[in-house]
Amino acid sequence: MSSAEAQILRTVLDRWRSAVDAHEPDRVASYFTDDAIFQGLHPYTVGPEGVAAYYAAQPLGLTATYDIRETRRLADDLVLGYLEVDFGFTDRPTLTVHLGVIVRRVDDVWLISHYQVSRLG
Repeated sequence: MSSAEAQILRTVLDRWRSAVDAHEPDRVASYFTDDAIFQGLHPYTVGPEGVAAYYAAQPLGLTATYDIRETRRLADDLVLGYLEVDFGFTDRPTLTVHLGVIVRRVDDVWLISHYQVSRLG
């Protein structure tokens, strides 16, 4: 795993995690591209509005911690990440999922352009 790609992912995902933990769905959505494909554990959506609606529906107290498992540089302005994410809740056990993301550089900012969660096992 390249440290440059991992750092790009950490920069984007630390902002995402901070907004998730603070229950700020509009801020979460601001870290996605205008045409982002988003697949949480519910039907997929395209664009930040759907991302905001998804996170607005999440319970207060939701937290996210992640571990980057693999990275790939797909192009100068595209980085793929494969992660394990633990979503913590106040009223039920932690949910561990696998997350695939593609982040894209838009001007000088890296944003999430593809987000796909899966539960394995």
